[in-house]
Amino acid sequence: MGIPVIVDCDPGHDDVFALWLAAGHPSLDLLAVTTVGGNVPLEHTSRNARIVLSVAGVVDVPVAAGAAGPLVRELVTAEWIHGENGLGGPVLPEPTVPLDPRSATELMTDVLEASSEPVAIIATGPITNVAVLLRDRPELASRIREIVWMGGSTERGNATPYAEFNALVDPEALDLVLRSGIRFTMVGLNVTHRALVTPTVRASLAAVGTRTSAFGDELLEFFCRTNDEVFGMPDGPLHDPVAVAVLADPASVAVRHTRLDVELVGTETTGATSADFDGMLAREPNAWVAVDLDVERFWAGVADAVARLA
Repeated sequence: MGIPVIVDCDPGHDDVFALWLAAGHPSLDLLAVTTVGGNVPLEHTSRNARIVLSVAGVVDVPVAAGAAGPLVRELVTAEWIHGENGLGGPVLPEPTVPLDPRSATELMTDVLEASSEPVAIIATGPITNVAVLLRDRPELASRIREIVWMGGSTERGNATPYAEFNALVDPEALDLVLRSGIRFTMVGLNVTHRALVTPTVRASLAAVGTRTSAFGDELLEFFCRTNDEVFGMPDGPLHDPVAVAVLADPASVAVRHTRLDVELVGTETTGATSADFDGMLAREPNAWVAVDLDVERFWAGVADAVARLA
């Protein structure tokens, strides 16, 4: 089997492809999915995760709902990109995958304790659930192989001039996770903006010819349109699957070891992530930060994973 993973997400169009890459890639063993309030409120993200797994025929992976909002702040959402229900575009089917009665923390705990080896956590939304787990069950830290998070940026933001959306929603959670000592990789906008859904990419994914790929193509039609309207980017960047690729195909994502901090206060800078590549602050490195993406290899991996699903 591949690397055992939990995906913590807030679907969201790009989370969909992150889930499919995690479920379909032979290097990974998807053990559980947890959801968090983020792109849209928790009721939608939880239903959406169940829908996208159902469409792909992934019916043996438990899905549990987690935090409805950040540790200390009010939830900020992103319907302006993802639509009112988080998956704007297609008519959404009823999910066949049930919602697990456990909370996200309880499901994560059970998976970590049952696994014969440490489990990686891939977080593609605000990192609240992971922070709650580490806060409430710190003894489980040794059971976590590593944490890979899509969020932040070494450059500019997409929710404010300085802050990426996932970091802005819950910077306190990110700060807690960074202080945990667990191996941590940030996959930020500086790299995910290279994962553009070009017409060629859309055509290659649609050519897979499955129920999953057809549903995905409808999602990408909407996602690219809203990215064009909001950011002037007709080839929308599909952020979240890049975080999955860090584990599924490490050769596709280059990373650097550095000091990483998040700004918790600041009139203009709250949620900004500070990657000290030049060691100017003389602080010990505490994270790996994605710095480059093999775009063709990445998209080939996504298409191959989608082709393995229903």
